[in-house]
Amino acid sequence: SKGAVDLTLFTRKAENDFLLIQIYVDYIIFASTNTDMCNEFANSMTTKFKMSMMGQMSFFLGLQISQSSRGIFINQTKYAISQSLRGIFINQSEYGMLSSDSVDTPLVEKSKLDEDLQGKPVDATLYRGMIGSLMYLTSSRPDLTYAVCLSARYQAKPTKKHLNAEKRIFRYIKETINIGLWYSKDTDMSLTAYADADHAGCQDSRRSTSESA
Repeated sequence: SKGAVDLTLFTRKAENDFLLIQIYVDYIIFASTNTDMCNEFANSMTTKFKMSMMGQMSFFLGLQISQSSRGIFINQTKYAISQSLRGIFINQSEYGMLSSDSVDTPLVEKSKLDEDLQGKPVDATLYRGMIGSLMYLTSSRPDLTYAVCLSARYQAKPTKKHLNAEKRIFRYIKETINIGLWYSKDTDMSLTAYADADHAGCQDSRRSTSESA
């Protein structure tokens, strides 16, 4: 059956087992609780279509996927390394040297970014490119999301203050290069949820602009 929300997701159920099939352009990812269902689907597809079977998935769209008997770990270490090196290069750019030493947090505690109307302008194209690179990394790094989204607000007229905030995120990546998402196979794992909303979070309008769950 086709997914109600994601139309490229298909499922098949057989008693207590099920098969999941995800299509992305010309790639097909499938998984099942039953090995026989996987083999049956693979044989059916290779019989009808000319295609290559790549085996157990280990890399997809920049995501590194490590599977074991304990669970699945998804990270973007290779991409993070390349972006960390890019951050070091940018640190030595025309905008002045900012320490490339690693840091423990993506934002300075109680950091308050604003429009910085009197600040020194920087290359907006460079700034937006950095934002795009960091946004992609949030696929497996939710710890970066808030800091990146905060910096992304100022892509129209970025200043040196905004650029320095972005550079700090790169320095944080350098310190946390191997962080990712761990999905335990243990069915006893409990999920703890939190919710919060900011108060006058925007330093320019003093409006509440975000919430999280």
